[in-house]
Amino acid sequence: MIKTTYTRLLRSAMLFALLLFYAVPQANAQQVAVKSNGLMWLAMMPNAGCEFVAGERSTVDLSLFGSINIYGNEAKILGFQPEYRYWFNGRPMTREYVGVAALGATYDITWGDKVYQGDAGGIGMTFGYVMNFSKRLNVEFYGGCGFVYFNQKQYFVNDSFDDYTGTGAVQANANGYKILPIKLGVSVSWILK
Repeated sequence: MIKTTYTRLLRSAMLFALLLFYAVPQANAQQVAVKSNGLMWLAMMPNAGCEFVAGERSTVDLSLFGSINIYGNEAKILGFQPEYRYWFNGRPMTREYVGVAALGATYDITWGDKVYQGDAGGIGMTFGYVMNFSKRLNVEFYGGCGFVYFNQKQYFVNDSFDDYTGTGAVQANANGYKILPIKLGVSVSWILK
């Protein structure tokens, strides 16, 4: 049951990402921007993203992030964040917007004496504001939250690993839904064309 719910959520997030990708028109005058989130860099999480104009008032943003050993803690995180944005002023990549974002992540984190290994997926609403500093340089401020489903193996460092295996496979012992930030950041973006 739990595995089925997680599989459905993961498939839904992948379908959402594919629909966003195919929603991007193949116009010659399409704007494309590359970006990076400064708040994630402060959290020692390298990231990069691209944003494509999909219509007069809409864009599609695709971002990747990952990290190894955050602030001396043993950690591995890899995630993907697709987002659809609707721009209120009629011009994409300028001023305020509202968006729908998805999140997919896998992680293996040792925090103090606890270990968390698992996957997470979610969807939520985002809001943001973009300041244009030049024809090609923008700074974005955004945040949003949503429902995130997680399925993880959670234990203490000194626990017996055999307690978390069943038929030779690692068994998750913690899962559920939480309301968490889906996207949060201050990004610098460079419009390519």
